[in-house]
Amino acid sequence: MPQGQPMHDKRRTKRRLQGGLGAIVLFSVVPFAILLTSVSAGSAAGGTGYVALGDSYTSGPLIPVQSTNPPGCLRSNHNYPSDTAVALGLRLTDMSCSGATTAEMYSSQELTSGFANPAQLSALNVATRVVSLGIGGDDVGFTSIVENCLALTPWGPTAVGSTCKGYYDPNGHDALAAAINALGPRIVALLQRIHTLAPSAKIFVVGYPSILPVSGACWPSMPFETSDAQYLTAKEIQLNQMLQGEANSHGATYVDTYAPSTSHNACTSEATRWVEPLVPSSLAAPIHPNAAGESAVAGLLERAMQAEGVS
Repeated sequence: MPQGQPMHDKRRTKRRLQGGLGAIVLFSVVPFAILLTSVSAGSAAGGTGYVALGDSYTSGPLIPVQSTNPPGCLRSNHNYPSDTAVALGLRLTDMSCSGATTAEMYSSQELTSGFANPAQLSALNVATRVVSLGIGGDDVGFTSIVENCLALTPWGPTAVGSTCKGYYDPNGHDALAAAINALGPRIVALLQRIHTLAPSAKIFVVGYPSILPVSGACWPSMPFETSDAQYLTAKEIQLNQMLQGEANSHGATYVDTYAPSTSHNACTSEATRWVEPLVPSSLAAPIHPNAAGESAVAGLLERAMQAEGVS
């Protein structure tokens, strides 16, 4: 395994997400008042208890309006949990937070704002009836992978060599594949803990949407070397397959967001895409879902919930 990859110190990964990629466009294009506005997630006051757990693909960084409860989680009131809660009349407790890993399900997450997000599982209790979970990307080092794999030209080099595939997969020893495999037991343990804390809850594991086209990248808007882009897409598919397998085997419903989003990846047009490129054209974080993407994922989650009798 290459030194320092892919299993980074979790706080270093969080600092990168909240102060690295996001800083490319964060305060240059988004009014401060829009970014930090005290809001509560949209929900029905008397509806079914719904708890949302997850990382930045759940929280919706930079999508208006951003909550200050707590400051630094970069949580939108138009992320997919909020949109789902409004559509189905659910009473939402949104614990999602940018940079979260499986570790932050069990312990509080220190934020660069100086505040902390409580352990996400702390919101669960015997009255909880619905749980959504979107986690795993930060466990395998999403932000550092992006930073390492950005290419100066369509043919490389990257920060870690001519290609980042050669860095992560030297001589057939695929470090990212190993990290995804190692994450599996942690997902299992997390699902089991959710069942224990909320025994009556229906659990929905939400996968990650398509980021890059299967054919490669679209340098310079998504500046990855072609073979690296194909490699990273294969790893995203592997991560989603692992999440699907563990969900299906441990009493949860998997929500596939990848297949419906392949024609809405970050290389598609501004009007079409659900995930923004490295320099976003709408209010969203780089290489993260935009408002349309969060809304689309909400629609997929809503249909999955309705199929399981949630209303």
